[in-house]
Amino acid sequence: MPKCYIPGYPRPQFVRRDWSDLNGTWDFAFDDALCGESEEWYRKDAFDRKILVPFTYETKTSGIGEEKAHPAVWYTRTVTVPSEWRKNRVLLHFEGCDYLTKVWVNGQMAGTHRGGYARFSFDITALLQDGENRITVCAQDSFDRQQPRGKQRWLSRNYGCWYVQTTGIWKPVWMECVPQDSVASVKMTPNVQDQLLRVDWKVDAEQFDGALQLEASVEFDGVPVSRMAVPVMDKRGRMDIPVTCVEIDEWGICKWTPETPNLYDITFRLIKDGACVDQVDSYFGMREIRTENGKVLLNGRPLYQKLILDQGYWKDSHLTPPDEAAIISEIEKLQEMGFNGARKHQKTEDERYAYWCDVKGFLMWCEMPSAYDFGDDEIENFTREWMEIVRQNYNHPAIITWTPFNESWGVPEIHTDRMQQHFTQGIYYLTKAFDPMRPVVSNDGWEHTSTDLVTLHDYEEEGKTFLDRYLENKDGILDGTFQHNKERFAFAQGCQYEGQPVLLTEYGGIAFTDGQEGWGYGNKVVSEEDFLRRLENITDAMKEVPYLCGYCYTQVSDVQQEINGLFTADRKSKVSVSELRRINQK
Repeated sequence: MPKCYIPGYPRPQFVRRDWSDLNGTWDFAFDDALCGESEEWYRKDAFDRKILVPFTYETKTSGIGEEKAHPAVWYTRTVTVPSEWRKNRVLLHFEGCDYLTKVWVNGQMAGTHRGGYARFSFDITALLQDGENRITVCAQDSFDRQQPRGKQRWLSRNYGCWYVQTTGIWKPVWMECVPQDSVASVKMTPNVQDQLLRVDWKVDAEQFDGALQLEASVEFDGVPVSRMAVPVMDKRGRMDIPVTCVEIDEWGICKWTPETPNLYDITFRLIKDGACVDQVDSYFGMREIRTENGKVLLNGRPLYQKLILDQGYWKDSHLTPPDEAAIISEIEKLQEMGFNGARKHQKTEDERYAYWCDVKGFLMWCEMPSAYDFGDDEIENFTREWMEIVRQNYNHPAIITWTPFNESWGVPEIHTDRMQQHFTQGIYYLTKAFDPMRPVVSNDGWEHTSTDLVTLHDYEEEGKTFLDRYLENKDGILDGTFQHNKERFAFAQGCQYEGQPVLLTEYGGIAFTDGQEGWGYGNKVVSEEDFLRRLENITDAMKEVPYLCGYCYTQVSDVQQEINGLFTADRKSKVSVSELRRINQK
C-alpha cells in the first residue's frame, strides 16, 4: 500500500497532511421558487432541514429520502479554520456536486461550477475571518437532456434503465491548507521501455526569481530508487525521472499488472532558499497499455479482459458509496468472482475507488455520463466536463481505457449525421491529445467513428446462436454492413474497421428474480441453477470467437427497477462465487 494513504482522504494520489473533512450534518432547504439568491439566503444562519452530506436528499441515508425533483437546494454550515492555516491559502474542495453549484463564504461569493461529476475547488483565503466561518452552497439541477446526466431520469418517474435523479452534493466536501508557494498539479506518465517517469508539473508561486526548486524522490517498498531536483523558473515544467533500481528487481523496474500491482511511492517537495515550503505525497505504477495487431497489450503482452459493468448505485445511498469499506469490499468480491476489472458505467466514480483499483490490481474503464439531446449546449457542457474528468483521473495506473460515449446516447443520429460523427471524433482526438497512451472508445457498443477499440453490445441468450452469428458474419460485423445485435451496426457510415481489437463490452444482463418485479435482458430465470447454466452457455460461446479479446458482463448489482445484478441492491450475492469464478477462469 502506498505510504501516502490516509483512510478517508478524498484525493489519495495528491496528499497533503493539513486537511479537514466537511462531511456530516449541514442545514438544508429546498428552493422550489428559485428565490434563494434574490432573497440572499447565503446570509442566513440556518435552514429548516438537516441533511447528512455527502448523500443527496433523494437518498434514505441523507436523512430526507424524498425522490421528488426540486430545481434548487441549499446547504449551510459553520467551520472553524485552524489559526495556523491563516498564514497560508485555504482551498475548499467539492469532489462532486450536481449540477450548477454556487458557493458563498461569510456571505461573499467564492465561485461557481457547472457539471455534476468532476472535482472543483475554490481558494477561499480572502473570504475567511477569525473564529467561525459560514459556508453556504446552492445547487441547481434540472431535467435538461443537454447536460451530462448518466443514468439519472429526466421524467418524474423511473423508466427503462434510468433511475432517481441525483441533486446537489453527492461526493465528499473538504478543506485543505496550501502554502503560498506550492505544487499545483503533477501529470505522471510511465515510460516502461526507457524506465522513466515523465512528470509534467505546475507550481503556484508569488514570483519566479530563481529561488525555487522542485524535488522528486522515488521509493519502492521503502527502498530509495531515485531523487531529482529541477529549478522552477516558470509555473510549468517537466522532468524525466529514472526509476531503474536493480536492488528492487534484477530487470530494473517492477511493473504494474493485475497479478502484481506494484506501486512506487513518490514525494514532491518545493524548495525555496534551501527550505521545504510544500510537500505532496503520491504514488505511480509503471505500466504500458497499447493496441497492436487486434490485441490489447499490457506491458507488451496480450491482455484478455474479464470485466463487469458497474453502475455504482447503492440501495440507500444511490450514486454515493456508503463508505470506503464498501468500496474495498466490492472490489475484493468481484476479484473473487474471477473478474479482472470493471467498466464504470455512466458515472465518474469516487476517486478512492480508483485508488483501490490501483492497489488491488483491478482494471478500470472510465466512462463519461451521457447527455441525451444533441445540440450546441450538449457539445459545450460535455467537452468541458469530460476534460476535467480525464485530467483528474489521468495518473491512476488501473485506468486503462477512456469511454466518452455509450450506445449513441446524446448522438442518436450518429450513423448518418456528419455533425454528430464530428462531435465524437473531436472528443476522441481531444482526449488523445491529452493522453496518447490509453485507448479511447468513440461510442461504446455500436456505430463507432474514430476509435482505438471496437466494442460490441449483444444480449443474445443462446450460446449457439451467438457463436454462429459471430463466426459466420465476422466480415460483415467489422465492415459495418451486418447488424451484430439485430439492431445496430459496428460503424457509422463513412467510418471503417482498421484492425482494432474487438471486445464484447455488454452481454448477459440476466434477470434473476425471486418473485420481485423488475426487468433485465431476455427471459427471467427463477433459480440459481438456471442462471448459471445460461451464463456458462453464453460465456463459453463468446470465448470461442477468436477475434474477441475480452468481455464485460452486465452487471454488478440490481439497481432500483433493474434486477439483473450478480448482487442484490444491498450487495447480497445471488449466485455461488466459486461457480462464477470457475466460469470466468475457464
